[in-house]
Amino acid sequence: MKTILISAVVFAIGVVGVNAQMHMVAADLVVINANVQTMDKLHRKVRSIAVVGDKIVAVDLEAYPKSLIGPRTRVIDAGGKLLIPGFNDAHVHFLETGSQLSSVDLRHAKSPEELVRLIIGGKWDHENWTPNDLPTAAMIDAVTPDNPVFIDRLDGHMALANSLAMKRAGVSKDSKEIEGGFIVRDAAGNPTGVFKDAAMGYFDRAIPEPSFEQKLEFAKAATDYVASLGITSVQDVSAGTDVGVYQELLRQGNLKTRIYGCSPLEDFKRWANTGVHRAFGEAMLRVGCLKGYADGSLGSTTAWFFDPYLDAPNTSGLARAEVATTMKQNIIDADKAGLQVNIHAIGDRANATVLDYYENATNVNGPRDRRFRIEHAQHLRQEDIKRFGSLKVVASMQPFHAIDDGRWAWKRLDEKRLKGTYAFRTLLDSGAVLAFGSDSPVAPINPLFGVYAAVTRRTLDDKNPNGWIPEQKISVEEAIRAFTWGSAYAEFQENVKGTLEPGKLADFVIISDDIFTIDPAKIRDAKVLFTVVNGKVVYEAK
Repeated sequence: MKTILISAVVFAIGVVGVNAQMHMVAADLVVINANVQTMDKLHRKVRSIAVVGDKIVAVDLEAYPKSLIGPRTRVIDAGGKLLIPGFNDAHVHFLETGSQLSSVDLRHAKSPEELVRLIIGGKWDHENWTPNDLPTAAMIDAVTPDNPVFIDRLDGHMALANSLAMKRAGVSKDSKEIEGGFIVRDAAGNPTGVFKDAAMGYFDRAIPEPSFEQKLEFAKAATDYVASLGITSVQDVSAGTDVGVYQELLRQGNLKTRIYGCSPLEDFKRWANTGVHRAFGEAMLRVGCLKGYADGSLGSTTAWFFDPYLDAPNTSGLARAEVATTMKQNIIDADKAGLQVNIHAIGDRANATVLDYYENATNVNGPRDRRFRIEHAQHLRQEDIKRFGSLKVVASMQPFHAIDDGRWAWKRLDEKRLKGTYAFRTLLDSGAVLAFGSDSPVAPINPLFGVYAAVTRRTLDDKNPNGWIPEQKISVEEAIRAFTWGSAYAEFQENVKGTLEPGKLADFVIISDDIFTIDPAKIRDAKVLFTVVNGKVVYEAK
């Protein structure tokens, strides 16, 4: 009966606005005195919002809906603070993020010596060091004589192993190179301890898989943490078979984040055989997306370009082995099965190749709303930027990477290539949909950092106060839309979330400052005061 009444209320509001029919059911939650930015097509700015169950039933255009407030209604007076749709992180490694919360973070180590002091857990970034030499096993062997160590660079495309880990993994001078990977060696041909992309696979069998209970702890830590940052949805591009961890957390009533879980592209047959299509599941937990890799990363010099790196002229990066073997056909078959395909591409050649594969699959399988995605889309040729719009390929991008990479990318790429780097403005102008995320734990998961990065493009070293490649800046509204509606569109959910409208899911956040009007340089300092998911307050600042 309650469902029927809620439907009646939503219908009445949608047709004639707030009126006498609303006394049929009291709201569970009402926020008043707020600066509500609905982010819908009407660009409405209102003062209040009302929720029944897990749905929005009113966004009042003038005065708050007093007729919806009953004796059990929770009323939040926002004190004029900004209220926007909940952030949706379109690209995150969720369990790894939870794991990282309990590990030492090495990304800010300023020297190899500091890395050694902080070692055991965490990720590293040699671009912080002067000179930017890669670390070696010899650096850490003395402090890790009894423990095998294998630690990723922050981008996950290069890792450092100590000598004991190499011994346990059976890696030696005689170890062969793996297609799509690279072993860094000394002058005598001995592995130095650094392994890039596919070469990291040597250690897979030597690293024990976390238990289900450990993964549950990681997931709990991650969902609690992102709630404090105003994130109400994530798209876990490395969920794989760990979706069961999220299902258990949901069963326990501890899942505070909506999750869209992706599996590896090569596993598409497993999903196709079940008949599952993209975006299958319920509002809190869905599956049906597939993630593939075309190349590595700029920081590891494994991003795949047409031309060589300036500082490593002997290489143009590495294409993953499947690019030349199975990827093209796998995209066709997965798309034919109704699954969503997302491919990681960093370098300009990787992006061009994936766009070619997507265009081919569209021609083979015929027109359909498929929403192919390129994850990262960092470095694009000018002629390829417009293809995102014409092919309706979603550009799933992480703006924080721009202000991080901007500190040193000029060492690797010439001016011509940099013009297509993190091309937010040009992609939007070309008709592409931007879906923003963080790539956490590679980068901080705080979406306000991402908005700051997209709007200012001020690099982390503060050497570009007017923005790195400033012509690619976008507005605050465009950046927030990419973190809300754009991300919802990227997962086929724009009709149920991403904007604040009657009938949509009640996921929203109240922020300490009006990031639309303050100095853009201060956006990163804003704080989340309330986070609401499913109509329930899941985070409230102390």
